[in-house]
Amino acid sequence: MQNDGTLAIAFADTKPHYNILDGFRGVAALTVVCFHVFEAFATSHVDQRINHGYLAVDFFFILSGFVVGYAYDDRWGRMTISDFIKRRLIRLHPMVLIGALIGAGMFYFQGCAAWDVSTVSVFRLLAAMLINMLLIPASTNSEIRGVGEMYPLNGPSWSLFFEYLATILYAFYIRTLSTRALSVVVFLAGCGLAAFAILGPLGDICVGFSLTEENIIGGSLRLLFSFPAGLLLARMFKPTHVKGAFWIGSLVIVSVAAIPRVGGNDNLWLNGVYDTVCVVFVFPMLVYLGASGKTMDTVATRLCLFLGEISYPLYMVHYPFIYLYYAWVKNKNLTFEQSLPGAIALIIGSVVLAYVCLKLYDEPVRKFLTKRLLRVNYRGREK
Repeated sequence: MQNDGTLAIAFADTKPHYNILDGFRGVAALTVVCFHVFEAFATSHVDQRINHGYLAVDFFFILSGFVVGYAYDDRWGRMTISDFIKRRLIRLHPMVLIGALIGAGMFYFQGCAAWDVSTVSVFRLLAAMLINMLLIPASTNSEIRGVGEMYPLNGPSWSLFFEYLATILYAFYIRTLSTRALSVVVFLAGCGLAAFAILGPLGDICVGFSLTEENIIGGSLRLLFSFPAGLLLARMFKPTHVKGAFWIGSLVIVSVAAIPRVGGNDNLWLNGVYDTVCVVFVFPMLVYLGASGKTMDTVATRLCLFLGEISYPLYMVHYPFIYLYYAWVKNKNLTFEQSLPGAIALIIGSVVLAYVCLKLYDEPVRKFLTKRLLRVNYRGREK
């Protein structure tokens, strides 16, 4: 982290960052991109390759709860609810805007049999872009792509909708809970999530992206367990030395995402058990691992810094290109092997675009907004 005061007020809290957790976030974001690439060749969740990439969202929620608790739990009294919400908006919303803008700009190039973009008027497209920018969910009957997404221009925005709900819940309620009460919330939400995953009709928790009953319930349970679980972990955290934490944790994240569907169509509940174990046990341990470890070599340190920087921009800009890739594959009737050069170009191009957006847009905008909206001076300290 640079020492320049104007950068500090925009991008750093008064506490040091956990650089390995930043690295984990970047690795998880890359697994999400790969998961979405293989959507073009899946007929259902059962035969999806990089099958459990959707669990990265649950890891993000746990990580978010941990980081928010670590950064802000001891600031209340010196920081108002308004200041906290401003900080979260400054941190998150610029990329929501650019993701919607990119999605709108590419919309008419994404036509295929799965969605007919030619029937969508420019007025409807601009309206969809506006509600995406404001994070207003589209109903299943009114969204312009016709596949039921809350945010048809940039699908991953759905998790930001839930992230904002977490921000509101934390600011007005969850932060006031005692550690014991928070433990009860985490336990009950974990039971609810397990019941949904194991006993529900889907056999997984790949939900939250649509305004259907199962998506609303499932998405809410994903948030209500994972964010408070991260917050609870931050309160109870006692670090221990873990050698090679970044490499071990990264391997676990990739392995968890790549595991094929468990149980197949005949035993959906088995995959629900797998999802539950990953979210309730594996991911909190990963956060503990990442917060306990330190990068001991230059390569790992630089890699964690880079991955941490691009993780959120990558998550927010890659999906319009997934729509384009999907349409290309379907229109040309391509196999994965035939489309592999395009898939590689998509992944590399998304990383490059994420870095460009970070440096030329996200960081300058956040710095500008921080200086204008938050009570800080040029040494990065709150007034």
